Amino acid sequence: MLRARLGDDIFTSWFNALDFESFESSTVKFSVPVKFLRTWIQSHYSEDLLACCQAEFKGAEKVEVVLRQPGNNAGARMEAEAAAAADTTNAARNGSAQSDAGQRGPMFIAAVPAAGRTSVGGFEGSPLDPRYTFESFVVGSSNRMAHAGATQVAETALGEAPGFNPLYIHSPVGLGKTHLLHAIAWEVKRRSPNAQVLYLTAERFRYQFVEALRSQDPLAFKEKFRGINVLLIDDLEFMHGERTEQEFDHIINSLLDGGRQVVVASARAPNHIERLNERMRSRLQRGLVTEIGTLDHELRLKVLEKRLAEKRASDPSFTLSRDILALLAERLTESGRELEGAITRLYATWQYMRTAITPDVAETVIRDLVQGLEPRRIKIEDILRIISRHFGVSKGDLLSQRRHRSVVWPRQVGMYLAKQLTARSLPEIGRRFGNRDHTTVLHAIRKIEGELAGNPRLKEELEELKRLLSH
Repeated sequence: MLRARLGDDIFTSWFNALDFESFESSTVKFSVPVKFLRTWIQSHYSEDLLACCQAEFKGAEKVEVVLRQPGNNAGARMEAEAAAAADTTNAARNGSAQSDAGQRGPMFIAAVPAAGRTSVGGFEGSPLDPRYTFESFVVGSSNRMAHAGATQVAETALGEAPGFNPLYIHSPVGLGKTHLLHAIAWEVKRRSPNAQVLYLTAERFRYQFVEALRSQDPLAFKEKFRGINVLLIDDLEFMHGERTEQEFDHIINSLLDGGRQVVVASARAPNHIERLNERMRSRLQRGLVTEIGTLDHELRLKVLEKRLAEKRASDPSFTLSRDILALLAERLTESGRELEGAITRLYATWQYMRTAITPDVAETVIRDLVQGLEPRRIKIEDILRIISRHFGVSKGDLLSQRRHRSVVWPRQVGMYLAKQLTARSLPEIGRRFGNRDHTTVLHAIRKIEGELAGNPRLKEELEELKRLLSH
């Protein structure tokens, strides 16, 4: 069941070494041979694991992953393999984190009690990464304003006059907005352990609200937000659904009117999210709206130095020369996640080799991370998945004969991207989009091309979709 849910690659990378231990007192216990594997499964797949356990064990409410004692050689080998695998799946994280909004859909979300979550009145938030603190955030010219705004919010959120309310941070994926939201949550709780702080991705908010509607208890859902001191919402662009958007609108307005702190992160600025009504757009723009720009060479080098120092804190024998760091900073230009992934891969390689990493070895190890050398092959299935998430329509609708604009427009965008990003012919694209004729695909491509001429927002949206697909 878990393999079917997550796919062979993720299952093989993370769950081959997972052993069942026991089921007692509503807790299902598993074991793994290395700490890294335990931490990664708990941080990223505990919800999926719980959902599968609940299907197999009646009364299961919690999963626990413990460390078993492996042989030394096996342990070192699996630690290295797990570290290397982290890099492979890192790009599928959204969060935000890029959050919960990465590859996993909202139906995988369950209320798993965990230390790395905020909770208000029994309402469980999305997972918080313990690494994402202000101390681990690297400041540079492109993110200085966002960092300053976030630190001021963390310091003043519980006061009578919050510094910036709301605080709205936007940037492309992998540049640190989710890091700052987690840092705010950790810092507020450090200063005031009893503070009512809730961190939610948009997808988790949507899922919990839909569940409340199904159980005919939407008022109780709204009541859970009344006592919140700080609400942090990640990946706002994924807040789909008319009822969900209305409820989100009411809750945010209620909190802001009550002087409660609200922090929002998104891939786009408020005026570039078409689903927002004018009132909500105006309220979000009333506080501090700040963008995190791309990392320049100096900041990329600082990030690499910081991530190397974090690795050396647990293993001082691992080191990289200045030449290698300079090489990474020059070649890896997309995001902070890409830089962190490079350090992780080199550390895993060093664990295998136990000899100094040379520039030649470093270049070989990171080759598929370097943009333009081995570009990721994009599949039509990837396009259907991203289009479905981005526009809030099901894959079934995209492949159906429905002609409503809410379905036709995403379908046309998907066909356009398929022609732009794959080597598939028009007839093949038509077949993969619900057995449509090649003339339908050609019409969709011309439609999008015609709209692009006078629509800069569409151009930005298409670029964002391409970025999501490239990751």
